Amino acid sequence: MPSPTPQRPSRAFVFLPIAVAALSAVLAAQMIARDARLAVPLLGFALLLFTPTLLGRRRMKRLLLSGDVERVIGSWEGTIDRVPFHETMGPLLQATAYASYGWVEAARRALQRAAKGPAWDAALEQRLFVEALLDAFEGERAAAMQKAEVLQVLPIPPGGPLARRRVALLRRGLAALARAFAHASVAGDASTLARAAGASPLVHWAMRYAQAIVAVDHGRPAEVPTILAGAPAWPEASAFHTFHGELLSRAPA
Repeated sequence: MPSPTPQRPSRAFVFLPIAVAALSAVLAAQMIARDARLAVPLLGFALLLFTPTLLGRRRMKRLLLSGDVERVIGSWEGTIDRVPFHETMGPLLQATAYASYGWVEAARRALQRAAKGPAWDAALEQRLFVEALLDAFEGERAAAMQKAEVLQVLPIPPGGPLARRRVALLRRGLAALARAFAHASVAGDASTLARAAGASPLVHWAMRYAQAIVAVDHGRPAEVPTILAGAPAWPEASAFHTFHGELLSRAPA
């Protein structure tokens, strides 16, 4: 999803972190080749350097997969306050979280609070993503599929190769989700939804419920418990509360 004021970074800045990491690895390998005793301190230094980041990512992933939308939004508060155009982006980020966990009414209210202006227009991709999710959950099948199709043809935001591939995957995942909720899935949608679920913890469960619908529609209801394994106990405010019970009821006893 693009930032409110997207600017295309130079290729040097996009690939600089990759180049630095590669150079560091080469230098470390050369040092170890000269003196194998350096392997242990270099490994220790690498662990000290990267462990806090990895632990932070793991904690955030656990939080996002927990389905606790209020805690997720609370963890973003400090960041939201510093985001440019926060009168627009703050409510829009909240709407994204609410929609991703099936809180349809709360997401609609957050969208209504967002200030309309340049940032609103620039955040078209994020708005389409949120609105397509909400339309799918509310049964507005044609609207969800149409918005997912519009999103598919938008230019990919600037960024590194991995980020661009992830955006493209999530767009395909949204299109597959819209088709699933419209009971119009096509070959490959189940695989796309599984990959999208793995690519983003925020929309993991939305993609999983769509994947479960595809399994039922294609005569594989026995797969539903496995697909939904580990799902949180959703509150009644979340559409997932209803989806979960309905889908599990289709699985053979």
